[in-house]
Amino acid sequence: MAGWKTQAEVAAIRKRYPAGSRIELDYMNEQGMPPGLKGIVKSVDDAGQLHMIWENGRSLALVPGADRFHRLPEPQAEKEAGKEAETEEIER
Repeated sequence: MAGWKTQAEVAAIRKRYPAGSRIELDYMNEQGMPPGLKGIVKSVDDAGQLHMIWENGRSLALVPGADRFHRLPEPQAEKEAGKEAETEEIER
């Protein structure tokens, strides 16, 4: 276990992973939780754990420092990036 987090560390986790953030799992030592699994942050508790809604229906929390994961781009950012690429293609 990674140990207790300070209030400042928990605040930083909450800021980096607000509710609704999309996450992709890189590693969790738990059967049925494969790398590449995606989920949405439901909340961050006072211990700094990210409570998740996973696409496989599970609701296991992520523990920073024990599990490995990364945040995915927001859907709006993806749409805007797609529009820019489409515009560049049309202008050529």
